[in-house]
Amino acid sequence: MAGKNKVMLFLSLCCAGMMVIPFIASCGKSGSISPSSSKIQMQVVNLSPDLQPIYLYVGLIRQSQAAYSYPYPSGYFSLTNIDTPIQIRSANSTISTTNFVSLDSVLKPNFKYTLFVTGLRADSTVTSIFAIDTARTPTPGRAKIRFINASPRSAGFDITANGTMAFRNQTYKNISKFIEVPPGNYEFKIMPAGQTTVISSIPGVTVADGKVYTIYCRGVAGGADSVAFGTGVIINR
Repeated sequence: MAGKNKVMLFLSLCCAGMMVIPFIASCGKSGSISPSSSKIQMQVVNLSPDLQPIYLYVGLIRQSQAAYSYPYPSGYFSLTNIDTPIQIRSANSTISTTNFVSLDSVLKPNFKYTLFVTGLRADSTVTSIFAIDTARTPTPGRAKIRFINASPRSAGFDITANGTMAFRNQTYKNISKFIEVPPGNYEFKIMPAGQTTVISSIPGVTVADGKVYTIYCRGVAGGADSVAFGTGVIINR
């Protein structure tokens, strides 16, 4: 009887194991998303005047052979890995071997993101602005725009679109909400909040029906040479 009981116990354990293994496998599959199926896109904009070229790492894997240089947007690219952390490192190990930026933001499938890197290495203020670029489709016959202040040491800015106030008192690292505007040609002007003195303008921006745009500023207001104040426009969709 003892031998029979051992055999029955062995068979019971085998059956239980066969039931548990598929369950574990199915749990593992449901909790993971492959980069190819996630359709996550990102771009990096290096807006730190003295940081020099940088690399993006996602889940400790470098995302591009080419480094990202000031002040040019990389353009959107698909990620080869979607695990955290999201890190920015120097492309030159003699400058730094530590992470300038490290984020644990969870990336969502079918979303677009822009990672703005700003601040100054000289005073240890390098930081980031992590923007979600996926927005609802504009109302038919309209476009969407927003403004991001990536200018270190700056106070708030007011921004007008063809003379009409579009964004008010946009402070450093602030990401405005998207607003809808009619399609057309625009001149955007940037002024210190509450003032009328224009410190920068972006003329001849064509805003198209159904498109989504991000306007941003960089550099130091009143700065010259490498830290001169500047602007840019990104088409998010």
